[in-house]
Amino acid sequence: MSEVLIVKNLRAGYKGHEVLKDISFTVGRGEKVVIMGPSGSGKSTLLKCLVRLVEPWGGTIILDGVNIMDHNVDIRKIRMKTGFVFQSYNLFPHMTVLKNVMLPLRVVKKYSKEKSEKIALKVLKIVGMEDYIDKYPLQLSGGQQQRVSIARALAMEPVILFLDEPTSALDPELREEVLQTLRKVAKQGRSMLVVTHELDFAEDVSDRIMLVDHGVIVEEGTPEEILYNPKRERTRRFLKSIMRKMQNNNLKVIKR
Repeated sequence: MSEVLIVKNLRAGYKGHEVLKDISFTVGRGEKVVIMGPSGSGKSTLLKCLVRLVEPWGGTIILDGVNIMDHNVDIRKIRMKTGFVFQSYNLFPHMTVLKNVMLPLRVVKKYSKEKSEKIALKVLKIVGMEDYIDKYPLQLSGGQQQRVSIARALAMEPVILFLDEPTSALDPELREEVLQTLRKVAKQGRSMLVVTHELDFAEDVSDRIMLVDHGVIVEEGTPEEILYNPKRERTRRFLKSIMRKMQNNNLKVIKR
């Protein structure tokens, strides 16, 4: 398996406070990697560093064969190779669903209106939103908005999808709606790096799980290894706390 993403000795922070400390990992082409960890552990910062939405302090990031830490690199072209799905959807409220998905194709890739519309309709069908193309974001549920956000990311035909807790703002019913969409996307063979605490999704979809805490990778392995036989006490405590929260919210949990 060739590697679409190589991260070596990554460090980053804010206003003199170090958040990421010597992070190193890879993501292979077609591989699905889940990042877990407590709040404030550096997960979202890590994702944003990978497209330089947050500027790293040091280290190496090679995305699709290009060292994006090289200051001669056009970071806009690098971002065109990725899809980023945020917690908060980031849809334009004054645009229809169809136009929201078409926008980056028109503006960033400079595609014609006809080509952009064809691609947008294709990806909206993948996420089950083809019947809502003339709706505006405020006419949609949170789950539907997130599915449109996923479609917009897919429309760019990314070499890797970055997803930052895509279900965290949703209630249980809408959460499952988005997770089913992501399971469908995962079957397409696209590389994915997902920050999530959804244990059942991690078990079903991921090839590898990384636990991040205090800016370092505490433990990493297959879903079987991490979810059912973790080596570190920190990992065991984290999983217990997540399962307790899921049970309290009547969410599906894995059978450990």
